[in-house]
Amino acid sequence: MSMSNINQVLLRNIEALSATTPLFINLMEDGFISHYLHDYPNANITCYNTNFIDYLAINDKYESQIKTVFSSEYKNDIKHDLVVINFPKSKDELAFTLAMIAPYLLSDAKIMLVGEKKGGVQSSPKLTQNFLSSCQKIDAARHCLLFGGIHETKEGESDAFNIDDWYKNYQINISGIALTIASLPGVFSQKKLDVGTALLLDNLPKDMQGKVLDFGCGAGVISCFIGKKFANTDLSLLDVSALAIASAKKTLLLNGLTGNVFASNSLSNVSENYQHIVSNPPFHQGTQTNYQATEDFLQGIKKHLTGTKQTKSDITIVANSFLQYLPIMQQHIGKTETIARKQGFTIYCHTKN
Repeated sequence: MSMSNINQVLLRNIEALSATTPLFINLMEDGFISHYLHDYPNANITCYNTNFIDYLAINDKYESQIKTVFSSEYKNDIKHDLVVINFPKSKDELAFTLAMIAPYLLSDAKIMLVGEKKGGVQSSPKLTQNFLSSCQKIDAARHCLLFGGIHETKEGESDAFNIDDWYKNYQINISGIALTIASLPGVFSQKKLDVGTALLLDNLPKDMQGKVLDFGCGAGVISCFIGKKFANTDLSLLDVSALAIASAKKTLLLNGLTGNVFASNSLSNVSENYQHIVSNPPFHQGTQTNYQATEDFLQGIKKHLTGTKQTKSDITIVANSFLQYLPIMQQHIGKTETIARKQGFTIYCHTKN
């Protein structure tokens, strides 16, 4: 794997990243960490990732050398003199991240923010003005920017962080079913129901019972709707994001439902079979368009689809109409129908008798 532009910029400035207890937030494993370990072999490194794929890659390679954390909330028993943050896709997520790490910073800790120009990193000085004493541009290269500043604990500043303060709750009502949705910053469709999911909910199978898998569950909207409408369902929800997993668990709780919510790299942690599989699959990772996880899902999901002589089983997918998922489903799953289109979204359904 070639090194990402973001990590190339960090490597260009590795002399400025000298630290005793550095914390790397949401960096990819593509060689930068190896370079850092070579230059600073005595550093006590922690890597915190909210993306399960990145967490696995780092943990598998450096498990004996560094501490790795995959969670919706960062916790540690040490404090850091340097934090490097891969600028998140949402400004609210940056505020969430800064508040979360504040209790784990030494006085005058260095904070570095790096990201692609088109991803909003240029707004770092404004967004961090209440957190950093100063935030200055350090480098610009590879269509990326690197900013740095010093965190100074202000007198009277509270170290307390309560993740419950960061959930955004909103109400939806579809076909007479009312739900409360809870979502952390950075989770897809954080503040309102998106068009694609709404279309999917209007085009679910007429009767659902048995085990249901919600692939790429986000905040848990689809599963909670199914759980409320079809009482005889057993819900499983998976996502690659720790923030989504926490949000889905919260949403289930608020709506009086239960389900098995777990992290997975596409189907890596899927071991059961299901009567109904539903998905509004993701195709973005950061600012990049990424279809691989969904293509892996479509190519491998058929073996997890089961039914009985008395009941049918099915796969129902909503996707942006420009995405070429139909031929993939037809090749790897079987006969697939297009059952609805609206506002640039399409519903595909495969039914197994």
